[in-house]
Amino acid sequence: QVRLVESGGRLVQPGGSLRLSCAASGRTFSRYVMAWFRQAPGKEREFVARISWSGSTTFYADSVKGRFAISRDIAKNMVYLQMSSLKPEDTALYYCAADPNSDYSYDYWGQGTQVTVSS
Repeated sequence: QVRLVESGGRLVQPGGSLRLSCAASGRTFSRYVMAWFRQAPGKEREFVARISWSGSTTFYADSVKGRFAISRDIAKNMVYLQMSSLKPEDTALYYCAADPNSDYSYDYWGQGTQVTVSS
């Protein structure tokens, strides 16, 4: 069983930066592929970024490529999403998710942290 808790979301101005954190519990977390998703009001949840268990491989949605960076600290059981050059369209509830079998099936989800980009 894995428990995920996101934090770091807040109101930020366009062009600003923000780092989201995801704290994970569970002995096998270090072997899981991890990802961030987001869901804006009235829209479906969408993929944002994904990182391999080792941290050596990352993948991003086109909408955030070059602006966001996903990373993980296995020793601390943490996953991060560094966001820069934020735009109003980045406003959403951001979720951390775990893929235990590396098959793009995300079995564990956090409760989400709200990011609002507005002046």
